[in-house]
Amino acid sequence: MDEREHKNEERDKTVIEFDSRSRNPQEPSDPNAPNPPEGTEVAALAERAARLQAEKDELMQTLVRRQADFENYRKRIERERQDDRRHGIGRLIEDLLPVLDAFERAIKAHDDPAYQEYLKGLELIYRQLWDTLSRHGLERIAAAGKPFDPHYHQAIERVESDEYPEGTVVDVLQDGFSYHGRVVRPSIVRVSFSAGHSDSGKSSVAQRHAK
Repeated sequence: MDEREHKNEERDKTVIEFDSRSRNPQEPSDPNAPNPPEGTEVAALAERAARLQAEKDELMQTLVRRQADFENYRKRIERERQDDRRHGIGRLIEDLLPVLDAFERAIKAHDDPAYQEYLKGLELIYRQLWDTLSRHGLERIAAAGKPFDPHYHQAIERVESDEYPEGTVVDVLQDGFSYHGRVVRPSIVRVSFSAGHSDSGKSSVAQRHAK
């Protein structure tokens, strides 16, 4: 075989190889090209991605719970601080009530015209004191003409009356006060009873009301 025939044979082999590759495109033309991942590798990657997503979701839920716990803690501390403040003011108000009573008695005790200027000064101080206490939540308990309520009134006497229904407060001997809905001091009152009822049980009934 001469050199010309040898070259023709090599050319024919190249053409046949090229034609074979064109007929089978699935066969990689580059022998160094990476093979596609196996099915087990794909499953492992999917499992890892799912695990990472679950960890992320758990961390987000933990963060939300921590934020809710902190908000509840902050609100509880604020409520406790307000309650402590109210209790402190409530104790102060209890100590100031006798001063308020003394002012009322002093204002009602004198009708002498020479006393009027002094009385105006007392009334001004009394109003300032009452305005200060009421601004902090002190309220006077309504009692006169109201049905007797042992939660707000303390009865020390029952009086016969045809004017008022049975169990009505007919006279207030000392005003009662409440502070933010809590009774600081009940009203000291007299309570009516009907003339048709026996008078023998007045003292015992009054004592029960007082309790």
